[in-house]
Amino acid sequence: MINFVTILLHQHKHTLSMALSLFQNPTFLKPQHQSQPPTATARWGYVRVRCGGPRSQRGPLVKGRILSIEAIQAIQTLKRLHRTNPPNLPSLLSNTLTRLLKSDLLATLRELLRQRHCTLALHVFSTLRSEYGADLSLYAEMVQALAASDMHEHVDRLILDLEDENEIKCDDHKGLASFIKAVVAARRKESTVRIYELMKKSGYGTVTDPDEYVVKVLVYGFKSFGEEALAEEIQHNYKIVPAKFSRTQFNTLRN
Repeated sequence: MINFVTILLHQHKHTLSMALSLFQNPTFLKPQHQSQPPTATARWGYVRVRCGGPRSQRGPLVKGRILSIEAIQAIQTLKRLHRTNPPNLPSLLSNTLTRLLKSDLLATLRELLRQRHCTLALHVFSTLRSEYGADLSLYAEMVQALAASDMHEHVDRLILDLEDENEIKCDDHKGLASFIKAVVAARRKESTVRIYELMKKSGYGTVTDPDEYVVKVLVYGFKSFGEEALAEEIQHNYKIVPAKFSRTQFNTLRN
């Protein structure tokens, strides 16, 4: 009898212990809901694609190198016409280029210059200049590309065409300095003299205040050509005596 009572007390004590444990840990009593697997439509809006191989190691696109479809088609057409050389080439080139917007003409020009298709670039530049005008920085780009392709006579032709307009934008100091610097670097002395004469005719130093940097580039240019008298004339006319600097310093001057 005593053993039976002892067993009952032991079982009752065990039951109380379990109840107390459940009370202290109530989350055990919460129903467990099975998590739903993600549906197939949960990530339709975003798909990450990783590409390997040589293409993935390319650098970022250079600013200004994104071409429109119109510019790409124009470049392809110009190259085809230049290759086949039909008898009515000038009119076909004109028809192709005059349909382009200014932004597409600029993109076409710079891409052709980058590919060293300078003959085609000259056609594009001529159209751009006649339709919209061209700033002096763009002239500088043309001179640099033509000189790099040993097309120095075309550099001179470019300056003669500018001279026919009978004026130059003297208030564009940065573009003017870049333009002169490019012509000097191409070693075109007569063209540099023409630019200087055109500057005077356009009121440089009278209508437009002279810029020290432009004067510095001109003075160095003429001195590098051995034209000391012209260099002194410029310093006298514009009352600016630039500091002496070497050709290396000239090449590293700001554009």
